[in-house]
Amino acid sequence: MGEDDPPVTAYVTAPRDAAPDLARRLVDARLAACVNVVDCISTYRWDGAVHENDESILLAKTTADRYAELVDRVVEWHPHDVPCIERFDTSDAHGPFAAWCEDAVDEA
Repeated sequence: MGEDDPPVTAYVTAPRDAAPDLARRLVDARLAACVNVVDCISTYRWDGAVHENDESILLAKTTADRYAELVDRVVEWHPHDVPCIERFDTSDAHGPFAAWCEDAVDEA
């Protein structure tokens, strides 16, 4: 991995009380090299009403090869029926960081 095969960042939102455990589980399972957890307030429409909740943003760094399994586990472990999971391709990632990320999620 490197500049030709950059890491992938999964953007996930979760309730603040669930986010640290979700981050830890993703790293423990080697599905993410690291997960940044950032507090936020989410405003969204659900079941016809507008809601506002304290949440956390999880930025999970992984590889393209591990992304699908990361999504499957987030769906399984997440407390919401429809979790926010988005993929950011990071083609401009710093080469040494990309190499570290690949090594950290390698299942060896």
